Amino acid sequence: MGTVKCIGILTSGGDAPGMNAAIRAVTRSAIYNGLSVKGIYRGYKGLVTGEIKEFKSQNVSNIIQLGGTILKTARCKEFTTPEGRQIAYDNMKKEGIDALVVIGGDGSLTGARVFAQEFDVPCIGLPGTIDNDLYGTDTTIGYDTALNTILDAVDKIRDTATSHERLFFVEVMGRDAGFLALNGAIASGAEAAIIPEFSTEVDQLEEFIKNGFRKSKNSSIVLVAESELTGGAMHYAERVKNEYPQYDVRVTILGHLQRGGSPTAHDRILASRLGAAAIDAIMEGQRNVMIGIDHDEVVYVPFTKAIKNDKPIKKDLVNVLRELSI
Repeated sequence: MGTVKCIGILTSGGDAPGMNAAIRAVTRSAIYNGLSVKGIYRGYKGLVTGEIKEFKSQNVSNIIQLGGTILKTARCKEFTTPEGRQIAYDNMKKEGIDALVVIGGDGSLTGARVFAQEFDVPCIGLPGTIDNDLYGTDTTIGYDTALNTILDAVDKIRDTATSHERLFFVEVMGRDAGFLALNGAIASGAEAAIIPEFSTEVDQLEEFIKNGFRKSKNSSIVLVAESELTGGAMHYAERVKNEYPQYDVRVTILGHLQRGGSPTAHDRILASRLGAAAIDAIMEGQRNVMIGIDHDEVVYVPFTKAIKNDKPIKKDLVNVLRELSI
């Protein structure tokens, strides 16, 4: 495609706190390096409908502290078809956009990879998802903020759980990844985490009860990752009512609460570093890579690796939780 002069930026998939910090970083780094920037609204949908606007430095003023995404996000069925992607490409050419920066999760990066292959467009991905489930990066934009939201909620739930001597199942997001549930459980001092990674290995509820969770405590909190593999918090609450009727059980589903809120310092710094690195990557002629952080160093991860590989849960974290919940 020759020299890159104009960058298009979009946010796609589920919103994550810190996306605005990333938009700001990409925009300002691009302008600093002599490139022009165009904001694409509503993800790939805006690329298909032509909802595109030129961004100057002032367009991203005073947004670093905001949750959500000023560019909005949406699902786009048209982009999943070759015809839809052709319209998107035509709009991109019409606007003079030479390269794309896509901020989102697994599905967003998959879309970028297909688009890049079909039309030879340089695409750079930034890992924006609270689930922390993208391979090749230690952490994703939004994960730390979501974790702190969970922490705040569980601290409050513990007050009522202790007062009533109840067993609480708290369902957290994560789709098919247990990072929020496991680390949220460690950080909040919860008694257990039920995560999809181990759902086929052991009966996690039976193990939890068997470990004598009431030996030294009058209340208990268990974090459950929402997933078809775990069945979610309601599934476990029903099981306890049927199998262990002596326990007074309650369920709290945190839901979209976890997606919102002002990003933490960690997420703002991470998003700023990754956003600036996305422009460095484009200037270096990189394409079809996700920008990640590995041991506090910026790394380029090929889309194929980031999307196809499952990010492993550290077993030692499971042991930490088990040891500290006695």
